[in-house]
Amino acid sequence: QVQLVESGGGLVQAGGSLRLSCAASGRFFSRYKMGWFRRAPGKEREFVASIMWTGSTISADSVKGRFTVSRDNAKNMVYLQMNSLKPEDTGIYYCVAGDGPTYEFWGQGTQVTVSS
Repeated sequence: QVQLVESGGGLVQAGGSLRLSCAASGRFFSRYKMGWFRRAPGKEREFVASIMWTGSTISADSVKGRFTVSRDNAKNMVYLQMNSLKPEDTGIYYCVAGDGPTYEFWGQGTQVTVSS
């Protein structure tokens, strides 16, 4: 079992930056793939970025070049550095973890609001 707790959300102006953190509890953290999803108001939940235990990453086209996902296995932490934020990045951001083809574990989410 893995528990995930996000932090770092808030209100920021367009063009600004935020860094989201995700603290994971549970054993064998380093073997899990970790990621971030988001849900914008009135929209479906969407994939943002993921990072494997090897450190390899994947990002959605909408955030490439602006968002960077990273992890610190020694601290059981995952991060999402978000730069050049746009109003359309507004939403609830969820930290996720998985030990297979899907993400079995989800955090409660943290709100990110980007004002124009």
